[in-house]
Amino acid sequence: MPLNDEQNSECDSSRFSESAASSSDSEYSRQSFTSDSSSKPSSPASTSPPKVVTFDEMMAAARNLSDLTLAHEIAVNEKFHLQRIEHPQNSLFGRVRHIVHKAFWDHLEKDLNEDPPEYEHAIKLFEEIKEILLSFLNPGANRMRSQICEVLDTDLIRQQAQHDAVDIQGLANYVITTMGKLCAPVRDNDVNQLKATGNIVALLRQIFHVLDLMMMDMVNFIIQGLRPHLQQNLVDYERAKFQEILEETPSALDLTTEWIRESVLDELSSVSCEPSSSSGADGISKPNLSPTLVLTNSYLKLLQWDYQKKTIPETLVTDEGRLRELSEKLNQLKIVACICLITSNTVGAVIEGIPDFGDKQKRISFVLLEGMNKKTFDLKEALTAIGLQTCSEINHSLTERGFLPLNKEVCANLAGQICNVIEEDNPISSLIDKRIQLYMRSLLASPCSQKSMPTIPGGLAVIQSELESIGSQFANIVNLNKQVYGPFYANIFRKLLFSEPVTSTADTNPSTN
Repeated sequence: MPLNDEQNSECDSSRFSESAASSSDSEYSRQSFTSDSSSKPSSPASTSPPKVVTFDEMMAAARNLSDLTLAHEIAVNEKFHLQRIEHPQNSLFGRVRHIVHKAFWDHLEKDLNEDPPEYEHAIKLFEEIKEILLSFLNPGANRMRSQICEVLDTDLIRQQAQHDAVDIQGLANYVITTMGKLCAPVRDNDVNQLKATGNIVALLRQIFHVLDLMMMDMVNFIIQGLRPHLQQNLVDYERAKFQEILEETPSALDLTTEWIRESVLDELSSVSCEPSSSSGADGISKPNLSPTLVLTNSYLKLLQWDYQKKTIPETLVTDEGRLRELSEKLNQLKIVACICLITSNTVGAVIEGIPDFGDKQKRISFVLLEGMNKKTFDLKEALTAIGLQTCSEINHSLTERGFLPLNKEVCANLAGQICNVIEEDNPISSLIDKRIQLYMRSLLASPCSQKSMPTIPGGLAVIQSELESIGSQFANIVNLNKQVYGPFYANIFRKLLFSEPVTSTADTNPSTN
């Protein structure tokens, strides 16, 4: 039988990442959900041995994580679908696949060319074709089911083969006709092309190829049908699945706890601690911190997260791809905003008379900064090019209007300031970053029912539409995450802020929602 290749495709404008059932999920599970210690509370004097997570428990947690990730992806990513992997012919997998397939079909052709022909392999292929066709039928399609089983009756075909009376071409034509009745409209052309194939071996090979496409269409149709149901029940389903993971591996909230603890410590560093302040479970004196404020700060950290080096908290693994993409886009927007602000401050009086210069400079910056998050990208070189291009556009516009171009000192100053935005502690970069954070914080603090966007801080008007789009996507991720994992966050806050033990079961009345 031909080898089938398929993968989960994430074409969402807000990245979803990687296949929901890919090996990376299992790898993450091994790294993050495996520990020799339990998160259940124990007294300081306890001599109970730590709970060891067995291999079966770890694999059960990995399966639950895979199910949770797939359901989450289907529900939140409207463009999520499956598609075939088309490996390049010159790749190792492509060469191996070509060799194996060629050997299989060559062997079939040899069998059919014998005298008398050997039909056993062909009969097995028709038996598999019959099962695939039956899988496309609705439960009530009894008439067509009976017809398929009658025409593709392998026992009858074997009896005909023993007397050299089997009509392979006739069976193939029936299969093509049935495929035309069952396929999606998008496959009509593929099915019609089968009729023009004269060689029976090539025809069977193409039939399996089109059947693979039809099976992929069927799976994607089922996914579309499941999506509304998953969207209605996503919160309860994800919470229950994560609860199962937590019961299998009690350390499944360790990274999440550390993520929130960092925000608690950051907040503590910004307020004065009085001697009478309450003491948390870590023995650290804590004033009355707001769990909502701390959690908001934790979410904002994700926009500046180093996704290459740091593992994301367990409760956000299903949105890692989206968060990484938003973080990369926001970093690019920050650079563009810095470039526009520097240009306005340096030669603002000159560019006031140039129509649409801000939009033109923004477009140039986006083009030259494309791919800036790749390791091989030379950001310094790109910024140098943007500086030179900016000066060139300004001088060209000035010359067209009969004015003198910018002198070399002004151009060098402008280009130098643009290049310096990536320097550590650059004042323009720090200012833009603070204003973006302020906007995102205002967005997360807005009620979910509020349809209007927060006011854009000064200096960000040039990227307003892009920033609002990213902010809206980020807020949607955060709000759903709060609904699903709020009870688990509440337990963590009890430990960190109120000295209460963390339980292994989610609280049904979280204070962080």
